[in-house]
Amino acid sequence: MKRIFTLDEVDMLIGHGKLKKPWVAGIWWLLIALLWHLVLLDAHAADTQKAIQSELSKPEIRGGLVFKNYCALCHGERGDGLARTSILHGSVNLRIKPGKPEKYEKIIREGGAVVGMSPFMPPWEKELSEEQIGDVVIYLKVINDSISRGQVVYKTNCILCHGINADGKGRAAKLFEPAPADLTVSNKNDDYKEMIIRLGGEAMGRSAVMPVWGEQLSDQEIKDVVAYLGTILVSK
Repeated sequence: MKRIFTLDEVDMLIGHGKLKKPWVAGIWWLLIALLWHLVLLDAHAADTQKAIQSELSKPEIRGGLVFKNYCALCHGERGDGLARTSILHGSVNLRIKPGKPEKYEKIIREGGAVVGMSPFMPPWEKELSEEQIGDVVIYLKVINDSISRGQVVYKTNCILCHGINADGKGRAAKLFEPAPADLTVSNKNDDYKEMIIRLGGEAMGRSAVMPVWGEQLSDQEIKDVVAYLGTILVSK
């Protein structure tokens, strides 16, 4: 951490004759001003690569990606069994019921038939890594919560521009003018947020660099990320 002298300390140095020469005192004051400027820059700096990697390495975030890529097609994005392939399973409901982590892990590894459940559930042990299995089990604890699902959507799609904390300080923020919005102080309602995410910034009279996410995210993902954005608002 930078050591910054206080104004009183500088006055004391000058008063004791250590900085009596005007040009020395002038240089000293200039250095103090520059150091304070650096401190202020640090406070408003963009997210670091290390910070982003740390955020994306959280098991719940990684597990959300595993679930989306391997499980949502049958179980649905909310784990409620309402999925695109539901019609193929007849009367079998593939809703993920509350259970202990050990039970989830066994089903994922060995398949549904082994534990007396749906034979449509395949064994994933040879397809997923140990890390992926552990991560998706953790994600299943929060799959019924829209805000938790929305956090995964945000962290895996939005932080590059809007930042880890949704404060507009993403790694790529400095590339854009105007800068990405600070979503923590947004005064827009949920309907507006859904529209700008779905249609993109240009369609809403805002920044043209805001992508059309309706082509990448599902309706449920958009609703979930809007729910999450409602929890990060701060008053200023």
